Amino acid sequence: MLQDLENNFSELEKKILLLQKNYKNLTEKFSELNIEHEQLKKRYDDERKRTQVLAEEQKNIKLYSAISGNPEHNRLMKNHINRLVKEIDFCIAQLQNSGL
Repeated sequence: MLQDLENNFSELEKKILLLQKNYKNLTEKFSELNIEHEQLKKRYDDERKRTQVLAEEQKNIKLYSAISGNPEHNRLMKNHINRLVKEIDFCIAQLQNSGL
């Protein structure tokens, strides 16, 4: 009976040591994955900013092309001018409403 208890404790001790080892490994892996996640998040943010800059540059290139007389971008230029006119009209209306 005493031998059985000792065997049980011995097996229990082995299992506890194995669990501790597994816990340590999982903790280390979790830390590594957190670091990798932060790096990927930063890279994603950088790429998103870069994409926004490129989209803005593309928009400006189309606008410059329309200004230079490229017939493919005439509609773009007209829309841009219409948007600017609406903004100016809105500003004028605000000035008139404020009594200036």
